[in-house]
Amino acid sequence: MGKQLRVLSDEQLEQFRKEGFIIVKGLFGSGELTEILDTFEQIAEQRIPGYFEPDLEAGKDDPLKRYPRVMHPHRFNETARKYMLHAPVMEVLHDLYGEEALAAQSMFYYKPPGSRGQALHQDNFYLQVEPGNCIAAWTAVDAADMENGGLLVVPRTGEYDINCPELADESESFTTHYVKPPKDRAVVPAVMDPGDVLFFNGNLIHGSYRNKSKDRFRRAFICHYANASASKISGFYRPLYRMDGTPVDLEVNEDGGPCGVEFDKAYPH
Repeated sequence: MGKQLRVLSDEQLEQFRKEGFIIVKGLFGSGELTEILDTFEQIAEQRIPGYFEPDLEAGKDDPLKRYPRVMHPHRFNETARKYMLHAPVMEVLHDLYGEEALAAQSMFYYKPPGSRGQALHQDNFYLQVEPGNCIAAWTAVDAADMENGGLLVVPRTGEYDINCPELADESESFTTHYVKPPKDRAVVPAVMDPGDVLFFNGNLIHGSYRNKSKDRFRRAFICHYANASASKISGFYRPLYRMDGTPVDLEVNEDGGPCGVEFDKAYPH
């Protein structure tokens, strides 16, 4: 099927192209997951302006006030930076892109019991990678399933146009953007074990429901990447990084996209 694959099979690559996503089992070992967990348990007790701003005294009325997502931890934490450039992940991305991948963003979600989910959306609405597309690598740090708010995907929407989102139900979603899936496409859960990584392209419609469990977090380490042949990306994601840690500055994409330049694109992912 063209270029020689490094780690994926032809069948896996075809699934990604057809469905818009693929789950690769066990890309992170138990020791690596423990290092990630220990790192973000320490971060959870801090306030890091611009990156992680919890209300350390928050009650149970909104668990996400106490445990918001951590944005761009690779910019202040070496462990996050190391695993954003995790070699097994980068090798899969090379197969998916057919070329080198550039790391653009890292995030960590705690998603404690009772916390809201995230309305269906498309990533490249925010990253604006051109030419090409972003790909997410969504690593399950805890087991992820329907009970604790695991990720939902809409198969075969990877070729669906980037849409201007509607307003989400803020009682169920902590973000405000919602992309309605096509009527002939079903929303399905991506059930994952710790260490599994879900890869999906930037047009795929995806999101999550509320964590309905009583005592289970749904922690996830999530990174976004661009193809090395891309020339533009939204300014929020610069600089990008090669696998060896070398920084790369793509041109800022100032296109207003499907909503026009007046639409607020503050990244809610």
